[in-house]
Amino acid sequence: MKHHMTSLSTADIRPEYQDHPFDRESLAADPITQFCCWFDEAKTAGVLHPEAMTLATASKAGQPSARTVLLKEVTPRGFTFFTSYESRKGRDLKDNPQASLVFYWATLERQVVVIGMVERLTREESENYFRSRPRGAKLAAWTSNQSTPVADRATLEKRFAELEKRYPDADIPLPPHWGGYCLIPSSVEFWQGRPNRFHDRLRYGRDGENWVIERLAP
Repeated sequence: MKHHMTSLSTADIRPEYQDHPFDRESLAADPITQFCCWFDEAKTAGVLHPEAMTLATASKAGQPSARTVLLKEVTPRGFTFFTSYESRKGRDLKDNPQASLVFYWATLERQVVVIGMVERLTREESENYFRSRPRGAKLAAWTSNQSTPVADRATLEKRFAELEKRYPDADIPLPPHWGGYCLIPSSVEFWQGRPNRFHDRLRYGRDGENWVIERLAP
């Protein structure tokens, strides 16, 4: 098939944001409580996959990369997700454990940006979560050497079938190369779209054990 060079402009796409004020007085004292409030509102509003978040990492050399992953838990400690330690993001986090998360909930014209240090969960914590995963997802964690080239999909499917025979029952162990991370926030920004691109941006920043809240210019 012959492809032709094309160009694309989005200059004519100019959505107007609704008028949903968001001010300092409406904020919770800490960002985790505020995040949980907004997350519940996103679920209630019918946002598709409100737990989906962009995870941005950088290599030791400073090469950035980003991808969408799923939030699995939020606690006072931080934001938890799971992946292969041997994936690109796993390699990045090993060399440079600083990362950022972005949640975008278009229905509510909101986003949350989280910045912080990332720590691996304990083996026990990862095992507890792994046991809750469906059987197919457990086998997939063993099947895929994430982020590395593969000849074709048939190769992966053959490996998956072999593992199904190796583990005929539901007792599938946690792979040694797979587990959880927790991003411990140092900054959490809440962004609310407003008319005329005059958005509300309120950011929590760490000050020892406390949080300082600042309004940012849109």
